[in-house]
Amino acid sequence: MSSDRTAVPNRRPLRSPLPGPLAALLLACAVLLGTGAPARAADATPATTATGESIAAALKTGPVYVDPAFAAAVTPLQQQQISEQIAATGLPIKVVLVPLQKGDAFNGEAKSMAAVVQERLGQSPLILLTSDDYGSWLNGYEWPTGNAHQARDAANAVALIKELKDAGLAAKVGRAIELISTGKGTEVYKAEAERVDREYASRPKHQEPSDGSPSSSSTGPFAVAAVLVLVLVVGAALVVRGRRRPRHTAFTFPDAVFAADRAADEAGLRRQAADEVLALGTALEGADGATTPGLGRALDAYDAAGRVLDGAAGIPDLAGVLALAAEGRAALTTEPRLPLCFFDPRHGTAVRRTTWRPLGRRERVDVAVCADCGQALKARRSPQVLAVRDQGRTVPYFEVPAERSLWAATGYGSLLSGPDDTLAARVGAGEFSRAATRHRTADHRD
Repeated sequence: MSSDRTAVPNRRPLRSPLPGPLAALLLACAVLLGTGAPARAADATPATTATGESIAAALKTGPVYVDPAFAAAVTPLQQQQISEQIAATGLPIKVVLVPLQKGDAFNGEAKSMAAVVQERLGQSPLILLTSDDYGSWLNGYEWPTGNAHQARDAANAVALIKELKDAGLAAKVGRAIELISTGKGTEVYKAEAERVDREYASRPKHQEPSDGSPSSSSTGPFAVAAVLVLVLVVGAALVVRGRRRPRHTAFTFPDAVFAADRAADEAGLRRQAADEVLALGTALEGADGATTPGLGRALDAYDAAGRVLDGAAGIPDLAGVLALAAEGRAALTTEPRLPLCFFDPRHGTAVRRTTWRPLGRRERVDVAVCADCGQALKARRSPQVLAVRDQGRTVPYFEVPAERSLWAATGYGSLLSGPDDTLAARVGAGEFSRAATRHRTADHRD
């Protein structure tokens, strides 16, 4: 496993004091009132016509590709400076800055753009820095390994560094390249995340106006009224969304509401997954092979969890890291343990097994469920299920074809066939990487 993964501190995941939907709601309010939240680049610029082929062709002549829509943000002189900075590192770094929106060649997803560009470029090893889905920050990707040069953490660190809050895109790219070249992406990301954690924790619960009068705002009463209306409408919709199994509502909301919520969920889950891998590693250090029959299986689970964490493309894979860590912990004890909850591993360890018939199917399957999901099934209600994107649709993770998802094939451990059939063994056999490749191919074809 890569050394940068084991450097993650063993601490509680960074959590905002606000619930995810509420934090996202406040972000949407800030966008509408112009209080400094970055607007998506595509909202203010023409949609890009760039394709994977055109970007790859440009990158073969230079390490930086800047879409014309970003020409004012990253000038030709700044592009030249970035190219020279990359050359000085001696690393295979490429930069792609393209505004993204639904319906474009990449369906508005930076991850899809990165995968397509790498495939068309046909280069490995490769470190790719791209604009994010909203055009304001950066994403980092690496091939063939997930984070060997800490590109992902370097890009994430740039989003947290206080002095870069109002910096231009060129400055953010330059700092990310610097962190990658010095190998300090993870170190800086951890430090900045902990700083943000401390600042949130130290904020007062309530803040009264110093003069004893109601707080004033330069936005005026009409803007305040607009915020209240938005809070009521979106808040009601979030409640409706939480009660329904399908993630669809009868309302239309700012993209920032759900995008920010998903981003916050993924960032928190990534930190939780890293903590779980680190905790398993600590447990392994104190294990005695003579008294721990499952030590070999636990070591396999630790290695597999690290590999999946390195290559995790989103929440479903990060949930898989949790499942692998749980499998490793179970192997260290002689007491029988159930896997994590079939319907959503984030629910925690299952408390019992039960038979369940998927909607529209005749066959029943035996799955492990947490207490809440077990109660939901008993009351003939739909449990809260981990939903994923597959070929442009949002579906329960287990409805993805098994050949495109190790997690659908195994139910995060619930559907394994016996004691020798483990998540770790399947990851070791290459099923995770093959399924991820098939999933990307299917999405691109779609």
